[in-house]
Amino acid sequence: MTERSQKEIWRLSPWLTLILLMANFVLMAWDARTESNQRVLRVWAQTVAVFFQSPVNFLVTTVTEYFQSYVELRGAASENERLKQRIHELEIKLQNAEQLAAENERLRSLLGLKESYKGTVLMASVIGRDPSKWFGSVIINRGSLDGVKVNMPVITTGGVVGRVITVAPLTSQVMLLTDEKSGAGGAIIGELGNSTALGVLRGTGKKDLLEMRYVPGTVEVETGESVYTSGQDGIYPAGLKIGEIVEIKKGSTTTPHVIYVKPTADLSSVKEVAVLLYEGQKVERDDKIKR
Repeated sequence: MTERSQKEIWRLSPWLTLILLMANFVLMAWDARTESNQRVLRVWAQTVAVFFQSPVNFLVTTVTEYFQSYVELRGAASENERLKQRIHELEIKLQNAEQLAAENERLRSLLGLKESYKGTVLMASVIGRDPSKWFGSVIINRGSLDGVKVNMPVITTGGVVGRVITVAPLTSQVMLLTDEKSGAGGAIIGELGNSTALGVLRGTGKKDLLEMRYVPGTVEVETGESVYTSGQDGIYPAGLKIGEIVEIKKGSTTTPHVIYVKPTADLSSVKEVAVLLYEGQKVERDDKIKR
């Protein structure tokens, strides 16, 4: 029994020696110090820890920066969308301001016309057109409650637009000069600017052309000559510009000229007009012009 125990002791002695050596080494390392008076074991432990911590720190830092960049990018995208919306709103405001400035300019021009005319002038806006006949008539936002009556002349800065043909309490319908029916009961007696000769103007149904008849063939007429209202038709006061002559079919001593006049008012895009609260006395005539 004793012999067997001795054998076991001899068998375990190398392991015991190794354990004692390691313990001695640990004690020596624990007690050993560097030049800066730090324990060597602690320095080694810190070195090993740094070795493992560096990759972990790198990974954590990378992931954190990635998510931070993602959050910032989402914030930037949201801010960019808000800025785009703001720019769009400012562009709309700028367009509205430009339209308002243009409208004010047109109204100032009409007011200038108002100052030059001694009668009462009523400002109005075009709010509609006859879709079946675009260049035939327009609807304005003034009616009988404003003092508008049938056959009152309507003008703009360029010249004569037409005359009122129907009146409602809040709106009125204006027949344009170029309407083919404008001569029925309301033909304009125009006066040539150079010779003061008179003639009757009627619409041709075309957006930019009037026909002037009954001007004697002996009267000198030239293209580019201006045509004005004479005041003899009982609808339009004298001195309003109608348009300019663009074509002449020459007459003779026995036949009158046939003259084509382009209106100076832009009838296709007119937006603001002035209604002249003018009630001229209708001239009785049998389609002949007194000269």
